Amino acid sequence: MYIRQTAKQVKGKTYINHLLVEAIATPDGPRQRTICSLGNLGPRPRGEWLKLAHKIESALVGQGDFIDEPDAEVQTIVAKVRARERRVDAETLDRDARKTSTSDDEHLVRIHTDRVSIEEAREAGTVHVGWQFYHRLGLDEILADAGLDDKARRLSAAMILNRLIAPRSEHAMPEWIRSTALADILGENFDDLDAFPLYRNLDKLYPERARIEAALVERERELFDLDTTIYLYDLTSTYFEGQALGNRKAKRGYSRDKRPDCKQVVVGLVVNRDGFPIAHEVWAGNTQDRSTLDAMLDALAKRVDLEPGQTVVVDRGMAFKENLESIRARGLRYIVAARQGERDEHLAEFEDLEGFDDVVRQPGPRNPGQKKSRVRVQQRRVGEETHVLCLSDGRQAKDRAIREKHERRLLADMEKLKTRVGQGRLKDVEKIHAAIGRLRERHPRVARYYPIAYDEEKRLVEYHRDDAKMAVAETLDGSYLLKTDRHDLTADEAWRVYTLLTRAENAFRSMKSPLAERPIFHHLEHRVETHIFLCVLAYHLLVSIETTLLDNGVHTSWATVREQLRTHQICTVVLPAEGGQTLRIRQATKAEKPHRDLYRQLSIPSQIIRPKRTWITEGSDE
Repeated sequence: MYIRQTAKQVKGKTYINHLLVEAIATPDGPRQRTICSLGNLGPRPRGEWLKLAHKIESALVGQGDFIDEPDAEVQTIVAKVRARERRVDAETLDRDARKTSTSDDEHLVRIHTDRVSIEEAREAGTVHVGWQFYHRLGLDEILADAGLDDKARRLSAAMILNRLIAPRSEHAMPEWIRSTALADILGENFDDLDAFPLYRNLDKLYPERARIEAALVERERELFDLDTTIYLYDLTSTYFEGQALGNRKAKRGYSRDKRPDCKQVVVGLVVNRDGFPIAHEVWAGNTQDRSTLDAMLDALAKRVDLEPGQTVVVDRGMAFKENLESIRARGLRYIVAARQGERDEHLAEFEDLEGFDDVVRQPGPRNPGQKKSRVRVQQRRVGEETHVLCLSDGRQAKDRAIREKHERRLLADMEKLKTRVGQGRLKDVEKIHAAIGRLRERHPRVARYYPIAYDEEKRLVEYHRDDAKMAVAETLDGSYLLKTDRHDLTADEAWRVYTLLTRAENAFRSMKSPLAERPIFHHLEHRVETHIFLCVLAYHLLVSIETTLLDNGVHTSWATVREQLRTHQICTVVLPAEGGQTLRIRQATKAEKPHRDLYRQLSIPSQIIRPKRTWITEGSDE
């Protein structure tokens, strides 16, 4: 159930009314059914409408709230709904009583039980949930406003739901669509669908990406009452299978997927503090992180109304002076992780543990039983900035392991170079120095701790470990420095805002798996970008589903929900009757308790479609 606002003009005056409605499945597709009128709910935020609808639905099914006091408004509405149901039931009984007794016998059929069968079983539960949230986010209306016709919107819905439920290529997608109950739910015949209309549909979506994304952001902000003060920006890379010769952005670069052998593109994503996507952009695979910030801020300004004082949170890859000045020039604030060299300047303070305070860490919403590692913070005012020194016990072991791994690789490469020079396979002095330079470039994290030199007289490459510098590095393991131009935050608060950046990382993780953004098999640039856009749209559905569950106290992921709902199906029951006729009933299987619980927690109906009955006479064409 949810609440919809209507407006009516009477003699120049506008009257506002709110309706309690629910989505129901019909043979013609999903429709809204009005349960009752709620009158004018006044100036309350839209985010409270869904909470009110949830309370009403819980009260109607007899589930009381054991925490809050009984809500008088909810009780009044429930009484109104009950009265309306009694009136409708009385009218229905009166109408049925006037029917002839023969009408009651119409549903009595003599069946050959030995020939009863079930056909065309299709996965329905996952598609049902995906479609309900697609409808709740208003995606169909948003696509219509973007200029897509009915057929394009149906294909777009099928493609987005495929990304959400069981990602396939456009070649494999038609078979997946036919293996699900999408045809029953959308009221569309997909029997003859092949890959070509899907490719053409990608081309229709491509020009409207920014418009669609902006409308979705506004819809989600109203539906979930989302925060608009903090924007989290991060990047990832996604690699290709094949050479992608038709894509000028397909380049080799730093691969977050550990696939330096493949061409890739870089994807930037901005999410709000609740983890909902705001804007995304795609750059060439060799793009440096620091060069993307201005373009992303421009894209963000087109999606939302940026206001002075809003905070942008970025990682150390963008912690450069020109980037921070660009953020300030737009009237925005920043919180950023400083680069390693800036952290080293605070060595003495990191060694003095007396000035650090423990951060009280609560278990995460998705892992309430998770034990958090210890984090200590200390705040300093440095010029126009506030610096927050952070020490993390959990990160200490990780930093040490990374440094030791890089150290082993550097030592192995130096031994190889030393052997080449010692055996006379590399003699040219300039080439030897160039090789040493490449070693430093390849291992920048640890090369500073190993002075390397070439002795021309001995014709020998020499190196040694600088123990003093290495001791400093060990002291700094697990430490990092945050910088911000906000002075209204405590060290604890600044650290907490910065750690929200993990929500952008979670978005990338979900887009890559289970939404299977990678690897990319498209070669044309606009098809690649639309493929990524489909993954972003599917992620809008995913984060909406998971957020709704969290709001109801359910700590689970979409991947788990997806597995639980696969067993709720739609099938055709074939009943051979006497007289050579066959009754075919197309309907959903009865929702089991896990299914019903999830549907209730997600506030969607458990009935997927209304049963459809068809009589077939023996010998006739179906």
